[in-house]
Amino acid sequence: MAKIVVFNQKGGVGKTTTTLNLAGLLARQGKSPLVIDLDPQAHLSAISGAVVSAGHNSLYAFYQESKPLAELIRDSGSGWSIIPSHLDLSKVDSLFGKGPQALNRLNAGIVRENLNTQRPILMDACPQLGVLSLNGIFACDRILIPISADYLAINGALQVEKTLRALERVLKHPPRRRFVITRFDARRKMSWGIDRQLRERFGADVCATRISENVSLAESPARNCDVFTHAPQSRGAQDYAALLQELEVAGFFS
Repeated sequence: MAKIVVFNQKGGVGKTTTTLNLAGLLARQGKSPLVIDLDPQAHLSAISGAVVSAGHNSLYAFYQESKPLAELIRDSGSGWSIIPSHLDLSKVDSLFGKGPQALNRLNAGIVRENLNTQRPILMDACPQLGVLSLNGIFACDRILIPISADYLAINGALQVEKTLRALERVLKHPPRRRFVITRFDARRKMSWGIDRQLRERFGADVCATRISENVSLAESPARNCDVFTHAPQSRGAQDYAALLQELEVAGFFS
């Protein structure tokens, strides 16, 4: 099954929202995805109800204590599982550096424990380009890059492209990538301008589906649920359903 990291070096673009809602919809399809929270801010862990009081109960224990990933998995209560994050994960960069062994650590653990033989894995990466986000990139075979429809979007997309091009030299099998435009407001000329520029630059790598700016998408995390639970008829739910269908047709989850 596919291992997908949701990544962008720019914050506030909808990485956690995208991971949450794709996980929720995959769960509704009976695919029981595993989510790995690679962000020390642990927002996705909090939304899923998997807040841990100490780092040794989180993904940090995998890095610091070599604790098996399988022992850290928790049930979200929504049909998908999560390996939670903790603020202690912010120490990983200083503890392990950026050598090949450190960057391949997560991938090695997933493979060793056969965690993705039966279900897809989604990884919510932190926005900083460090050991944690690089672990997600080295462990994945697909990269989904949310790009918000704001004036910094193009620079953020170019920064991600530059990073991925640099990593192609060291990745044995460069992962497939897709960009998805988020926080799209059809009433704003700027949104359409960014959409046009991204498609001119990245072509078919930009998803046809756009995720609209939607109140329900903002409300659902505060209620500790995905948008399909909170507002299944909302525009946000329709957009993420369309995105998942587009990615499945493109073989992104196979």
